[in-house]
Amino acid sequence: MANIVWHTKLKLRLDLKQDDLGQSIEGLWDLLYNTDRLQASRNVPVSERELQCGGICMDAGVVAWMHLRQRANGRREAVHERAEDEERHKAPMSDEHKAYQERILRAAAEGGFDGDSEVRTPTGTRAFIQTDTLIEGDGGRRIGWEVQLSSAGAEGPRSVKSRATKAVKQGITPAWHTDRQDYARRTDTQWTGSNHLPAHVIAIIGDLRVISGFRALDFWLCDLRALYPCPDGVRRCGKPHVTPKPRDVLFDDLVRRTAAGTIVPVEHRRGSRLDKFWVTSEDRDRLHDLQAGTIVLPPIRETTATAKSSPDMPTCRPTADQSPPTPPAVLTRPFRTGTPPAWPGTAPTIPPQRTHTAGPPPVQPFEPDLRLPARPAAPTPSVPAPALPTPAEAGLGQPDGPETDQVTSGSADHPTRIEQVYDSRVTDSSSFPDDLLQLQEHLHRAHAEHRAYLNELPWSVEPMAGWARGERFSHRGSVPDSPGWSDEQKERVDLMWAEIRELSIAVAAHLHWMTVPREKVVDARMELKKQARPTAGGTAEAA
Repeated sequence: MANIVWHTKLKLRLDLKQDDLGQSIEGLWDLLYNTDRLQASRNVPVSERELQCGGICMDAGVVAWMHLRQRANGRREAVHERAEDEERHKAPMSDEHKAYQERILRAAAEGGFDGDSEVRTPTGTRAFIQTDTLIEGDGGRRIGWEVQLSSAGAEGPRSVKSRATKAVKQGITPAWHTDRQDYARRTDTQWTGSNHLPAHVIAIIGDLRVISGFRALDFWLCDLRALYPCPDGVRRCGKPHVTPKPRDVLFDDLVRRTAAGTIVPVEHRRGSRLDKFWVTSEDRDRLHDLQAGTIVLPPIRETTATAKSSPDMPTCRPTADQSPPTPPAVLTRPFRTGTPPAWPGTAPTIPPQRTHTAGPPPVQPFEPDLRLPARPAAPTPSVPAPALPTPAEAGLGQPDGPETDQVTSGSADHPTRIEQVYDSRVTDSSSFPDDLLQLQEHLHRAHAEHRAYLNELPWSVEPMAGWARGERFSHRGSVPDSPGWSDEQKERVDLMWAEIRELSIAVAAHLHWMTVPREKVVDARMELKKQARPTAGGTAEAA
């Protein structure tokens, strides 16, 4: 079919896309169409009806005779007499399209499934549908892969919806794949999408990731513990619901699992919108049970805490006596010379001193349980706590045996309180635990992935019209129209933000910061970001 027709007798170039055929002559289409139909009823050959292809065929120097046709919806068409002239109007297959076909066949063969490209399936006496790549799966399952890298119509006899419907009637499961991000919002079939890649990258054996079209179903009960709002618009209805969550999957795995029947297409209605995507067969079965009202969600574990209790740690500790407190006992490291003082006639139980390793170990909260026996009735002077020696004076460089800690006590009416003094090598602002370095590196990578994904999205979240250079001030010059973000893209950005928040909280609340002096915390955190920042080779910078 073509849109440009040349009338050999009238010497007119007719454009079927325009109402007046581009000639400003009223009733010209009706005149030509009725004349063509009259000649067809009298068995006049097409080559004698004075209509030729005025587009690609004429440019190629080929005389291609045509006849006119009008669809029931009013669409005007000019049909070639010979099939080889019709094939001349079809766009040649791109290298990326061929690479996808080869990869689909290779992935299916690795899974033990047969397939072929450009397969024609008869739909009538003279009609057929042609599938890009047809895979024969288990149990007679047939998966028809259609790679759509160019524009595809949403309505009409050759639209995606019409072609997918015809395939389903012939027992073929349509699987449409594209690299166009705007197709993710279409609901005419189950689309899958990947990034725009050149042909040599598509053809190589490696991880080709599908970033849209596959989802995991999260089934939940609509009660006070639910994380999602009720889709019915009420506060809490007490019914089970399902929330589709985008998930990535490898393209080769998708080809094999669709042929095996472990990934299947489903339709999910969300309000007035009907979404179509791919899920696992287990999620499909649970979705059918939910729609039939027979799904049983696992029971929620009851908590033993009362309604008035709080999961947080207590903020105060009651004391038995209101007498003025005495100076707390201080846990210090004694010198190697001399005997550590102790209470007369008592032997307090003190944990052994921690052995220092070459690197700074992660600092754990120090909460010893010391139960000192009651002091004698006779007053005994308290032993003053010696000053903290330097590591060289204390002999920390070459420990020669276990050491004991010295405890000075308060009064008999008040329990002894222990304060931990950390080693200077542990609290050094340039030394960090391994788990903290890993958390900060993961945070760096999460930020980088988030920024890279935002750069691929349209410049506005909601659809907005662009502007040309000079209409308004813009440092980017002319700005194209923005189709906005799809629901899948918005949810993916929210998930990335949630991961960044969790990693930020884990880094900020790490126990290591308790060992850093308050005036050095900011510098220490900047040093942590510098040390954990990934380099070009993928590893963190050395301290």
